[in-house]
Order: sequence, then C-alpha cells, then structure tokens
Amino acid sequence: TLLSSLGLGTTLTFASSHWLLAWMGLEINTLAIIPLMAQHHHPRAVEATTKYFLTQATAAAMILFASTTNAWITGVWDMNNVSSPVASTMIIAALALKIGLAPMHFWMPEVLQGLDLLTGLVLSTWQKLAPLALIIQTAQAIDPLLLTALGLMSTLIGGWGGLNQTQLRKILAYSSIAHMGWMIIVLQYAPQLTLLALLTYIFMTSAAFLTLKASSATKIDTLATVWSKSPILTTTTALVLLSLGGLPPLTGFVPKWLILQELAKQSLPLVATVMALAALLSLYFYLRLCYAMTLTISPNTTTSTTPWRVQTTQASFPLALATVMALGLLPMT
Repeated sequence: TLLSSLGLGTTLTFASSHWLLAWMGLEINTLAIIPLMAQHHHPRAVEATTKYFLTQATAAAMILFASTTNAWITGVWDMNNVSSPVASTMIIAALALKIGLAPMHFWMPEVLQGLDLLTGLVLSTWQKLAPLALIIQTAQAIDPLLLTALGLMSTLIGGWGGLNQTQLRKILAYSSIAHMGWMIIVLQYAPQLTLLALLTYIFMTSAAFLTLKASSATKIDTLATVWSKSPILTTTTALVLLSLGGLPPLTGFVPKWLILQELAKQSLPLVATVMALAALLSLYFYLRLCYAMTLTISPNTTTSTTPWRVQTTQASFPLALATVMALGLLPMT
C-alpha cells in the first residue's frame, strides 16, 4: 500500500496542471514515505522521520499558500502562468525546501543519516522527481538571478559540507545537494539538460547506495575492509564514485560537460568557472572514499580465517544494472 501510494503521489504531481492536484500528489507522496522511513523504530530513524515530516509539511503548506495567492491575483489555478512574482518566489522557495537545495538544505544530511540504505536511496532519487517536475514547469516565471543563486549555493555547499564527513550517508546527502545545484543552474537555458543530469544522477546514486547495501557499510572505515571480501565490487565502486565526481570517460562527466558548455554559450563564463571549481570540492571527498576503499590496506584486518565471499541476500541485478549505467553511458554513446 505504502509503495503504491508513493508511486501514485509522484505520478499525480507529474500529471497535474492544476496547483491543488500537484499539492495533493506531493502530500500523498510525503505521507507514504513516512512509515517507510520509521519502519525500524530506531530512535534515529524516528527523529529523521520527524524532521523530514516537518520540512515537507512546511513546504507543502507554502506551495498551497503561494498557489492560492496566485489564483487570488490572476483567477486561474494553472501552472504554466504564475504571473505574480510573490507567488513564483514562494513556490520556488518551497520546492527548493522539498528537494533540499541550499540554503534550505539543512534537513537533508540529518534525515538521510537516520535512515537505512534502501529508504535513503528512495529519498535521494524518487523523492526528487515530483518537486523537480514542478520546478521545471514553473521555471520560466522565476527570476533567473534567484535560480542561479540557488544553483551556485547548492554546488558550493554540497562540496564544502561533505569535506570532513566520515558517515557515508551524510556524504551522499551532500553529493545530492551538489547535483541538485547542477540541475537548477541550467534550468532556464536548457531544461533537457536538467533532465539528463537528473537521470545520470539517479543511476550513479543508485549504484552507490546499492553497493553500500551489499557490503552494509555506513562509515568510511567500513569501506577499508571491503576489498578482502568482494574485490570486483571494490573496483567498480571506485569507478562509480569517480563517475559521481564527474570524471571522463564515465557517465557522470556527460551532464557536467554539457551544462558547462551551455553556460559558456549563454555567456556566463564566471558562473561556469565557479561551478567547475565547486565540482572539484565534491571530487575531493569522492576521492577520499576511493582512497579508503582501494588504495589503502586497512590496519584493522583480522588474522583469523575470514570468509572470502560475504553471503548477501540482496538481489545483484539492480546493482549490476545501476553500475553499468553509471560507468558506461558516455563510452557507449
């Protein structure tokens, strides 16, 4: 029931051209994921769920308020023409809070840290779809300066925030914030690049989360012992992380390359430069993960005879698919 409601809420938002229906979809979506987040009854999971519920409810209320204001001023509930600047600014603020764009990002690392890896995967991929669809539909009515500021702040904060983290889920949360920034920055110039960035981000994040799930790792120091248990997975994970960082010839390079090219074409060289430098910040902590996983032999290996292969109950097909997508889309195309 919960999973189908989760899908239904997002689909409702996708299909709607009326603000009330969109709001209802977002609300169904939020209410469906909350029991999934709190299902372990761990104090941290409950705390994360509460934080998530409060932020999402605030955002939904703001969307409702902004769309009502817009309908009050213009007399239509249509999404395509949010002509009142107050309403459009409120809507983008609420949607930014929903997907965790800086400076409304503070809930994201805390919430992701409290969840288990699969729910975290749902939160950082599927939960971004509905708000992003709304952002894309209302993007033309929003002040370009505001969108650019949101995008730049998100990439910078997503880079800086992850630098001295040791928890993998928090690192992935900051990486998510940075990727959202890349999507938002190019939105008004080439929305199709936003979708491309979203698609590649979903593949790479799925690969990362499923890998962590396979080795049930939540801290950096756990990664250091994975090499003895599943060497092939270690190799592919290092590549997936570099792909997340955006290195050619891996998939993660495609959106960055095209977005920087588009920004340069729109004669925004300064913005493009700042974005490229912010990508370096993100790259640093992905490299730290790679270093811990593949370039060091962990000092805490045991001398006892450990099983070479770890028995896992996880299906390996989604992981294999996501990994192939995260590594091979650019070379294939």
